[in-house]
Amino acid sequence: MSKLEMLNFVEVPSEMPTKRIKGERVADFDEIYRDYSPEAAAVQASRCSQCGVPYCQTHCPLHNNIPDWLKLSAEGRLKEAYFLSQETNTFPEICGRICPQDRLCEGNCVIEQAGHGTVTIGSIEKYLTDLAWERGWVEAIKPAIEHEYSVGIIGAGPAGLAAADVLRRHGIKVVIFDQHDRPGGLLTYGIPGFKLEKSVVMKRINQLVDGGVEFQLNCRVGQDIKFPEIRAKYDSVLVATGVYKSRDIKCPGIGLDGIVQAIDYLTASNRKSFGDTVADFESGMLNAQGKNVVVIGGGDTAMDCVRTAVRQGAKSVKCYYRRDQENMPGSRREVLNAQEEGVEFIWLTAPKGFSGKESVEKVLAKKMRLSDRDATGRRTPVPIPEADFDDKADLVIKALGFEPENLPRDWDAPELQVTGWGTIKTNFRTHETNLSGVFAGGDIVRGASLVVWAIRDGREAADTILKQFQNTLLAQAA
Repeated sequence: MSKLEMLNFVEVPSEMPTKRIKGERVADFDEIYRDYSPEAAAVQASRCSQCGVPYCQTHCPLHNNIPDWLKLSAEGRLKEAYFLSQETNTFPEICGRICPQDRLCEGNCVIEQAGHGTVTIGSIEKYLTDLAWERGWVEAIKPAIEHEYSVGIIGAGPAGLAAADVLRRHGIKVVIFDQHDRPGGLLTYGIPGFKLEKSVVMKRINQLVDGGVEFQLNCRVGQDIKFPEIRAKYDSVLVATGVYKSRDIKCPGIGLDGIVQAIDYLTASNRKSFGDTVADFESGMLNAQGKNVVVIGGGDTAMDCVRTAVRQGAKSVKCYYRRDQENMPGSRREVLNAQEEGVEFIWLTAPKGFSGKESVEKVLAKKMRLSDRDATGRRTPVPIPEADFDDKADLVIKALGFEPENLPRDWDAPELQVTGWGTIKTNFRTHETNLSGVFAGGDIVRGASLVVWAIRDGREAADTILKQFQNTLLAQAA
C-alpha cells in the first residue's frame, strides 16, 4: 500500500464503513458496519489535519495519541499504528465499536468543527485492532517476573478487566470475583451484539485467562464470600462492580405485567445469543416478538432496547423521551441507526401511567415542553396542560439509567465511605478509598458512565497499586 500524504480533508470526504442494508441487518444480531478495506482506512486516516493542539486526543478519556496513529495508518505502517493505539487503551477494538465518538474524539475533531466532516477515528481504531488480532500482533500476557503480591478485584466489567491486564503484565497475582456466569459485565450482558459481537469480548477474556488471571464466577460478595475475607486474603482490593440498580418511575399501573427493566430485557437477549435457555424469554415476558413495544428513556441503553426489539420481531417500536432530540443524551449515530431500522421517536413525551387488566395494554402519556434555561443553563421538561394521550403497548421497557447498590449494607462494611449519591468515595487521582488497601473505579465511583471512563479508572487504579507495591519493595530492600 502506497504512503499517503496527510491533510486530505478538503479533497476527500468523510466516509464511515458501509452499513449492511436494513432488511439484512435487522434479521440478526451481527454488527451492522462492514469492515474498511486497507485502502479505505488509509484514505480516511489521511484526512487528519495533524493539528498542533489535538482536541480529539484531549477529549478522549484515555488521551489516546490519535493524530500519530492516524498518520502511521495513512503511511501503511499499520503494526506501528496498532502498538501506538494500544499503549493507552487496553481494549481498543471495544472502544472503536461502542464509544460515542460523536461526543468525544470525532465530535471535537478540528476539521469537523470547520465543516469538512470528522475523521472516522473509531472505525479506524476498530480496523487496526481487528487487523492486529488477525495478524497475531496482539501480545500475550507473559510477565517477565512473577510476584507474590496479590490483588482481588470485585467486578469483571471493563474497569476490573483493564486493571487485571495491567497488573498481570507486571507479574501481580489477580483474582476477579463476579456475580455472573461469564466475565465482561455490561460488555457481555448489557450491550447487544449488533454493536459489540460477543466473540470480540471473549477474545480479551481468554487472553486474560491464558495470562494467568483467575475468575471466581457466580460469586456474590456479601453472600458467597464476605468482603472482609477478600480484604484479608489479598494485599490490595479493587472494587469495580459497576452500577446495576435500575432507576424506576412512580405512576399508576407501574406494577402491571409486561413492564420490565432494560437490564433484564437486554441480559435475556444477550444470553439467548450465547445459546442459553432463558425461561423469561421463552415465556414471552422478555421477548418483543409480535408486540407493540414502548421504550422509555433517551440514553444509549434505550437505543440498545429499541434496536433489540426490532430484531426480535416487534410489531411496532416507539421510544418516549421527555426532552427533544437536541437534548438527548444518547449517541446521535445510534438514534439514526434506530430510525433507519423503523423505530419511531416520540420526543417531548413522558409516561403518566399505564392501564390494563393484568398485563399492560396502554401507556398513558403527557406531552412536554422545555422551560427557559435556568442558572445552570439546563432546560427542564414541563407538562403541557390538556395535551395527554394514550398509546397501545404490550411491552414497556424502562431504560431510565442506573444507580449504585448499597454496598456498605450489602457487604456488611459500614466503614466503607460513600457519597451522597451512594457511589464509593475515592481520591480521584489515586482511586484509594478510606479503607487501607482498598481502591475503587468505574461506574461505582462515577455513577453510570461510559466504558472508556471505566477503562481509564481501571488502568489508573492498577498504576497506583503497582507504585505502592514497588515502594514496599524499596522499603524492604533498604
